[in-house]
Amino acid sequence: MKNIRPYTKQFYKNNRLCFAFAFCEVIFSAAVSLIVSWLLRELLDLIGGDSVFTLAELIFISVVLCICVIFGYLIVYNSKPRFITRGISQYKEYVFSEITKKNISAFSGENSSIYISALTNDIPAIEKGYLTNTFAMLESLLTFAGAMTLMLYYSPLLTLIAILLSLFPLIASILTGNKLAEAEKAVSDRNQAYTSTLKDCLGGFSVIKSFKAEAQMLKIFGENVRKLSRVSEKKHKTHLIVEMLGSIAGLIAQIGVFIFGAYLALSGRAITAGTTLIFVQLMNYVLQPIATVPTCIAERKSARALIEKIAEAINSNVREEKPHEGFELKDGIEIRKLSFGYNEDKTVLKNIELNFELGKKYAIVGASGSGKSTLLSLLMASYPNYSGSILYDGRELRNISSSDLYEIESIIQQNVFVFNATIRDNITMFREFPEEEIENAIRLSGLSELIAEKGADYLCGENGSGLSGGEKQRISIARSLLKKSQVLLVDEATAALDADTAFRVSSAILSLNGITAIVVTHSLDASLLSKYDSIITLKNGEITEQGSFDELIEKKGYFYSLYTVSQ
Repeated sequence: MKNIRPYTKQFYKNNRLCFAFAFCEVIFSAAVSLIVSWLLRELLDLIGGDSVFTLAELIFISVVLCICVIFGYLIVYNSKPRFITRGISQYKEYVFSEITKKNISAFSGENSSIYISALTNDIPAIEKGYLTNTFAMLESLLTFAGAMTLMLYYSPLLTLIAILLSLFPLIASILTGNKLAEAEKAVSDRNQAYTSTLKDCLGGFSVIKSFKAEAQMLKIFGENVRKLSRVSEKKHKTHLIVEMLGSIAGLIAQIGVFIFGAYLALSGRAITAGTTLIFVQLMNYVLQPIATVPTCIAERKSARALIEKIAEAINSNVREEKPHEGFELKDGIEIRKLSFGYNEDKTVLKNIELNFELGKKYAIVGASGSGKSTLLSLLMASYPNYSGSILYDGRELRNISSSDLYEIESIIQQNVFVFNATIRDNITMFREFPEEEIENAIRLSGLSELIAEKGADYLCGENGSGLSGGEKQRISIARSLLKKSQVLLVDEATAALDADTAFRVSSAILSLNGITAIVVTHSLDASLLSKYDSIITLKNGEITEQGSFDELIEKKGYFYSLYTVSQ
């Protein structure tokens, strides 16, 4: 079972004063309920001539009680909502902060829908199960204790009868309460699948339209909606069954107490009509915890299961971290006898030997599936289960912390993520930099024309919808320049761009001085390839050739074949 204490602590962090006031409100509410029951008895006994109070005194007590209730709620009415909203806000922020602590490799092969669902669909269940129900249980238990005390004071015999009759709703709650946790978990799992499908449909909208697959996707989406609807309906039915059984059992208990009370009163057992009626009133406070507390506990278990679920996801598939030391690359990257496979029975890279010198530019070419992108993933520490060595200035990659690695290394991929923020914020990644450094990054990345046309405060739109592919790629280059990455990994960054834009983006990368660029490319343009210090050719996970463009053309080997076919 996953330790969730760091997560549940967020509900109370800097929130204890609000909780204390909210708890006072619970005590106050319980006390008012019991006083009202006592007052009702005295009023009824006054009619029968058995009360020690006069009508004027009881009216005065009623007025004072109403005034206290008004002032009491005015003082504490903010506390419970504030405690709940602040607690949930802090929980969500903590979960997100823990997600951001995962390194890039942690998301390899992970489904982000689990995180989206945890921060959206699961929140209402956690809010109710862990926060709202806490006060409901406390108030129920306090009124239960107070009601039992009053009942014992007025009539121990009738109290015993009431306890025996209360076994009916208690048994009903025990038998049905745990079903709620199962139903809530089923809804959470189904919500995750629904969120994943919705994300796929919206993310692949252009593909769906271009292949006229609307009907098929609508069918898939509809199936997920119906499955979610079925488990939601089952959850609501379970709630209704629990409430129905609790209500029926509670009604039997109340009517039974009333009948026994009437019998004792008529038999002259020192039971007044007011006492009989207050027992019926107090039975509500005895039955309410019996009906609600097991349900609250079940919902709390369900909320706990949801918290454990996200805690397990956050703590799984995480690279073992080393202490942050601060690291600056001085020589370069060496790869020695590197072999790797995603599965044990299939090797993707075989016995790779490479040396990337600091400040030089390298192109990695080869047919699809030759292992080019996998090599870059390994350089980003995405997979630790390789054989051989990856050395940064002689230090094995496994012994370098993710923080140190990300300080010296950046990656530009085909799909550049751009926030719905200004161009400037997307370049700086919402951090502060000296103005001259920002302007230099803009100039070197070729963004000057875009800034002049649209301005640095231009909103880029959702995932950069207001920008072209080339403009987004230039922003990714500017980010790396501003970050002062020593190593720039480029994975098919120009594959989706038109020829002219691809040429300009590639030229911008090759013109960066002092940066080691390792570029996976499908574009075999002679004018670009001739600018690389070395071209590495991969075939079936092995290096077949390595050298300058002119050397490889003259050799007329595998690279020459690739180049000739591409022309």
